[in-house]
Amino acid sequence: MTGVCSLRTSDATAIEDNETSTGTLLDGKISYTQFRTGNRTGFEPVLLAASLPVRRGERVLEAGCGAGAGLLCLNARMPDVEITGIELDAATANLARLNIAARPGEQKKLHVITANLLTLPPPPSTERVHHAFANPPWYPTDGSASPHPRRDIARRAGNQTMAAWIKTLRLHLRERGTLTLALPASRLAETLGALDKYRFGSTDVFPLWPKQGQEARILLVRGRLGGRAGSRLLSGLTLHKQDGSLTPHAEQILRDGMPLLF
Repeated sequence: MTGVCSLRTSDATAIEDNETSTGTLLDGKISYTQFRTGNRTGFEPVLLAASLPVRRGERVLEAGCGAGAGLLCLNARMPDVEITGIELDAATANLARLNIAARPGEQKKLHVITANLLTLPPPPSTERVHHAFANPPWYPTDGSASPHPRRDIARRAGNQTMAAWIKTLRLHLRERGTLTLALPASRLAETLGALDKYRFGSTDVFPLWPKQGQEARILLVRGRLGGRAGSRLLSGLTLHKQDGSLTPHAEQILRDGMPLLF
């Protein structure tokens, strides 16, 4: 993400013969290594981490955590929260663990599991989390394949992928726990339908406007397991000014680490 997580780039140690680059998150507060090719980190995990309504001592799960950007940003804001990431790709999961290990003292609060979310057994009810978040795969199956297999793994979705992720994440959440998703506006209808089907109510839709007057392509959507209130369409966040620079509010979140409350 230009200006946010790749401000300073340098060569880093290769992992399993893959080239990596090292930059920063939150305007240099966090050192962050990711693969040069494949699914590069955008602003979505940073905004997701900023938006979670987390309280001290709670437990959080991220599905599809990649190299750990969301985990690291949430940990920087809420260091006393236990956060677990699930990542399908083993090399990417190992990279996330290295990113965590680079933050002294955080290993006890941050964990990464290499697993397929959809086949991972649900935990006992006493071990379920208070909040879950994800940027699920959403690229259509009939689209052109990426030349980088790791990117295809991270982004390619089947016809029922969104519903399957929501159904599975429900099994990891406590009653009244929240699920927050980043998704394209084109997948909103099926997402709201799946949330309703699997008992998520009190749903908030938070648009991310690229610039004032432009349609929102990416949305944050949150539902509460067992929530009884209806849906809300919120005012959202405008990311960029007309000259392409970040708006003051977006800069507070993406650079300064302020929460995105909704």
